[in-house]
Amino acid sequence: MPVQFDNSFARLPPQFFSPQLPTKVAAPKLVKYNKELAMELGVVDDDLTPNMLVGNDIPVDATPIATAYSGHQFGGFSPHLGDGRAILLGEIITPKEDRFDLQLKGSGKTMFSRNGDGRANIGAVIREYVVSEAMHALNIPTTRALAAVTTGDMVQRETATPGAVLARVASSHIRVGTFQFHYARRDKDSLQTLTDYVINRHYPDADGPIEMLAQVIENQAKLVAKWMGVGFIHGVMNTDNMSISGETIDYGPCAFMDTYHPETVFSSIDRNGRYAYANQPKIALWNLSQLAQTLVPLVGEAGISGIEQALGSFDTLFANEFSKVFGCKLGLMGAALGDAALVEDILMILAESNVDFTLFFSHLTSHAITEDASNARALFDDPRGFEDWLTCLETRSATAPKAERVKMMQAANPVYIPRNHRVEQVIEAANIGDYAPFETLQRVLSKPFERRAEFDAYELPPRPEEVVRATFCGT
Repeated sequence: MPVQFDNSFARLPPQFFSPQLPTKVAAPKLVKYNKELAMELGVVDDDLTPNMLVGNDIPVDATPIATAYSGHQFGGFSPHLGDGRAILLGEIITPKEDRFDLQLKGSGKTMFSRNGDGRANIGAVIREYVVSEAMHALNIPTTRALAAVTTGDMVQRETATPGAVLARVASSHIRVGTFQFHYARRDKDSLQTLTDYVINRHYPDADGPIEMLAQVIENQAKLVAKWMGVGFIHGVMNTDNMSISGETIDYGPCAFMDTYHPETVFSSIDRNGRYAYANQPKIALWNLSQLAQTLVPLVGEAGISGIEQALGSFDTLFANEFSKVFGCKLGLMGAALGDAALVEDILMILAESNVDFTLFFSHLTSHAITEDASNARALFDDPRGFEDWLTCLETRSATAPKAERVKMMQAANPVYIPRNHRVEQVIEAANIGDYAPFETLQRVLSKPFERRAEFDAYELPPRPEEVVRATFCGT
């Protein structure tokens, strides 16, 4: 039975999108197909062929469109963005009647492409495939990668590299910028239509725009706290890259920290550190304030206090989730006075000592199991600050059941993350048609909390010559 498609977004008024067929490509070849995700979606056998996954063929009942949105990009408003290199085929309806968008990234020009070619190279596709699937394995809400397919064409950026398409799955592709598009045009009717659509699709318990906003705010607070817990830096937190559903979306110049520092930036286009690691909660709230502004025409003067109250909840929601995330990383059972200081102190010590973020918390988990802190201690040139802190942690945890504490830490502290140098190695190999490193990295990252001896090298930080200092957008 063919996969069941629909496109409810395409039934919205024409100002929401542009009908757009993907540009046909020369010779599609499947690089990676996510069988696990396909099974979750109810996609079986040859429901989606490589020709469908690049847009040469269109699945039955799919309605290809490019969606319209605006966005604040590094603080500056761009009123006319939209899907410049992505085409939404529609929604896969699963056997449980759930809906998931299927979008093709790199599928050719649209009316929103401006001066771009609408294409993606294999490096951008591999990066998003690796990192989005790693985020899923880390239990962080995210878009998913269904397939990576090369096109048989070359894409010109700094150099010519193989073209590719990513088949991306998401709860939806509606962004803060989608609301901004209609707000900028003073189109109250479209704002109401979009709000009703989002409530129906994502927040059916919300009674109107303010309750919808409150639920979006809660989801974003939780999402960014989870990012912080694994050292993830999105790199380009523009309003057009914030999903209304609360999923991580758009993995361009994203990166995971090696050495911990709150001001860490990787994105080559983030020259002023706007989207640095520690700034992410503040920027999330800023983006949410832009969403809130678009809802004012729907709620009027009487609703402004409700909007302000919803926005005012963000800091508390984020602080609570951040405490929960890092409490689990430290194995703190329950809540006690001084827990926040324990978290603040160790992060300060890590920053002062240039310690690898992921490796430290992984070794801290091992210490909880073996009561041997030598591996963690060895990460510090001068371990005295760490040792004093560890004494405080052990005092705090003295009465906690060891088995429960260990289980908590093992579920919170990954052994493996998509370290930047590993991702770059995979991309370099893919550029010359070698996908074996990609397959290996996928196996490593599919079980990030489970140490496996054959993958010991993937736990380690980069050597000095391997350090990646900047990441780049795939556009």
